[in-house]
Amino acid sequence: MKRTTTLVSVLALAAWTAGPTLAGPDDHQLVINDEIQIITEAAAPAHMDGIDTIYSGWRFRADETQALELDDFENPGMIGVENAMAIWETVDGSEGKSCASCHESAESSMKGVRAVYPKWNEAAGEVRTLEMQINDCRTTRMGAEKWKWSGGDMVDMTALISSVSRGMPVNVAIDGPAQSTWEKGKEIYYTRFGQLELSCANCHEDNYGNMIRADHLSQGQINGFPSYRLKTAKLGSVHNRFKGCVRDTRAETFADGSPEFVALELYVASRGNGLSVEGPSVRN
Repeated sequence: MKRTTTLVSVLALAAWTAGPTLAGPDDHQLVINDEIQIITEAAAPAHMDGIDTIYSGWRFRADETQALELDDFENPGMIGVENAMAIWETVDGSEGKSCASCHESAESSMKGVRAVYPKWNEAAGEVRTLEMQINDCRTTRMGAEKWKWSGGDMVDMTALISSVSRGMPVNVAIDGPAQSTWEKGKEIYYTRFGQLELSCANCHEDNYGNMIRADHLSQGQINGFPSYRLKTAKLGSVHNRFKGCVRDTRAETFADGSPEFVALELYVASRGNGLSVEGPSVRN
């Protein structure tokens, strides 16, 4: 069994060297609507070892895919933003409230929110993702039912909240009471999973810039989430992407919203501190 697993791992690693090998990201600049300057390259956060510079995944995409983010009219993820703008004004739940009842416009009240999530919530005594905070508002303030973590309404709402922070630098706190969750996320990031015995770091730290089959490996930054994937033709959450990556190692994956993925999200988000909030982004 061990011999078989090792062989599969060797074959998987060989895929990185098959075909053309690219040295790294391109040097294109991302300016959305000719006005929102997106920081796609920054000095790596102090807590990262072995990487001096961090790059948005946009810098690893083909020109045609990159072009879809340059204008909101071309970005298919903005349809989700428009859907969420209508939901924002819609009364739901036993309290007769909408998001706007407490927060007025998303543009005025949510600007900067995406940049600091996940974050420690003192009252709850836990690290919360944006999805967790949205569902808390729905249940405790609106008297409404929770949304599914990666359901359409939730992903659209996180796209709206992300969109009003585009251009702002990611600044996720990892010290204080959040540190233990961050440490757990770091451990998961470097743990090898599945029959292929691959960790997040094997692809996104050791081999970014190389090709794996037809894909140009990025650093796995999540500053652009939620992200519209051309492969699936819909917006997807960070945890949905995590699930896909774990499944690709041929392992049993964690669930959306699990403590493991919350911790992993905090750690991975912190690896992008200094890049701009970019979502909704467009990826392969």
